[in-house]
Amino acid sequence: MNATILVVDDNANVRRMVGEYLEAAGFRVVTAADGEQALYTARRDHPDLILLDIMMPNMDGYAFVRTYRRESETPIILLTARLEESDKVIGLELGADDYVTKPFGMRELVARIRAVLRRARQEAAPPEVLAAGELRLDRLAHQVTRNGQPIHLTPSEFTLLETLMRAPGRVFDRLELLERLQGDALTGSPRSVDIHIRNLRAKIEPDPANPVYVETVFGVGYRFRREA
Repeated sequence: MNATILVVDDNANVRRMVGEYLEAAGFRVVTAADGEQALYTARRDHPDLILLDIMMPNMDGYAFVRTYRRESETPIILLTARLEESDKVIGLELGADDYVTKPFGMRELVARIRAVLRRARQEAAPPEVLAAGELRLDRLAHQVTRNGQPIHLTPSEFTLLETLMRAPGRVFDRLELLERLQGDALTGSPRSVDIHIRNLRAKIEPDPANPVYVETVFGVGYRFRREA
């Protein structure tokens, strides 16, 4: 599957020009005009890489990186017209992976994108075993244990637990979790996720009425507690 690139720039001509070139190079492209739109689009489309302008209205690139890095390790390349070394350092320290100075050549930009994607894929091989507190999930063995004792989960419960454990602290809304369970062929109600979560808690939580692993974020969805 072609990698999805989110292009974030308040200049419509830049978005169009970069988007057309990247699509011609074989990428899928989505765009946003500022950091606030970018947060919405990134959470919706889960891009493989983000091209991010720094100077934007509403939410600038630095604020976007600071916010988005709390919930995702998606590679970010900064697009910057600012030449000061300190600006580049700030971006990298906040969590950006690379930067390209405007004006830039399209061939160089594509080469940077492919290099960062290759590096991210090499580094992002998911761990086969996830552990938190007394809980342990072994993806290859498709097994969950608590205090060494096996817990028998349904495939849906296992998928939900693995999804949440891979991103502790990140809030997943019900629709997103339903998509993880059913893919593109959504046939159930997002509220069915509540039933799966309730059943999952009954199996993994020491006290399901006071969960220490899977936390409800009222009005939004669920997350795996960082403290766990």
